[in-house]
Amino acid sequence: MTISVGDRLPTTNLVKATADGPDQVDTDSFFKGRKVALFAVPGAFTPTCSAKHLPGFVEKEAELKAKGVDEIACVSVNDAFVMGAWGKSAGAGDITMLADGNGDFAKAIGLTMDGSGFGMGTRSQRYSMLVNDGVVEQLNVEAPGEFKVSSAEHLLSEI
Repeated sequence: MTISVGDRLPTTNLVKATADGPDQVDTDSFFKGRKVALFAVPGAFTPTCSAKHLPGFVEKEAELKAKGVDEIACVSVNDAFVMGAWGKSAGAGDITMLADGNGDFAKAIGLTMDGSGFGMGTRSQRYSMLVNDGVVEQLNVEAPGEFKVSSAEHLLSEI
């Protein structure tokens, strides 16, 4: 079942890329008591993700925070080392890079995709969501191969 607006995020673990190395993050604690703009990409360093998706959130960070967003986070089915390197190379600054290495979060919210045709295995669909105290307030899931509704600009227009 796919998560919907009004649903509480399930309890799972992600791994946060930090300067000191990987840090386990449980979703209950991460989203508790604050508003988080979360976006997911099929893979770090992939073309649309690197050229448009992540840079859009870097560019719109101040505007999102001015509208009450406490944190912006990017999640992908990659490991924390890859997510950390990608964030650093993209100049992602204050955007929290979260690894969903085994795809547990993507599976728990029902937003996986089959990337095996590209040698990528099971990955996350591309989406953005606004999460307030663990509850989904906005959810924008892309159609396969598209990049429209999950952009920072689109999420910003909904807040």
